[in-house]
Amino acid sequence: MRPFRTCRVASKLAPPKGWAVGLQIEVRKTGEVILLDVRGRATIGASNDLLSSKLREAIESGCSKILVNLEGITQIDSSGISTLVRNYVTMGKKGGMLKIMKPTGRVKEVLEVTRLVSCIPTFDDESKAVASFK
Repeated sequence: MRPFRTCRVASKLAPPKGWAVGLQIEVRKTGEVILLDVRGRATIGASNDLLSSKLREAIESGCSKILVNLEGITQIDSSGISTLVRNYVTMGKKGGMLKIMKPTGRVKEVLEVTRLVSCIPTFDDESKAVASFK
């Protein structure tokens, strides 16, 4: 297992030029925790590909603590769920942790029905989520 390096992530993660996606991702850093504020639809196709590539980019850059803010997600399908689970497992294998926060509406319902909220640590409060990494 390779140790995490110092994490360097751009403050805004926009889709590659020419991609038409219904998803935007902004990155913030609080202490050692990288927060991905995700807005739009995490569904099969370019939107989910963007989410997957940005999570992978954060992991490969050495981030060991990632918090995905789902408050702005309006729709998630099985490919979006798969992306979250896959990256959660990857982080665990590398000695890091991925957590999610603020799922709302139908997205929260989907995560509850699939029992993902009982597998991946899920929070409704950002300060509690960030503090849980320590």
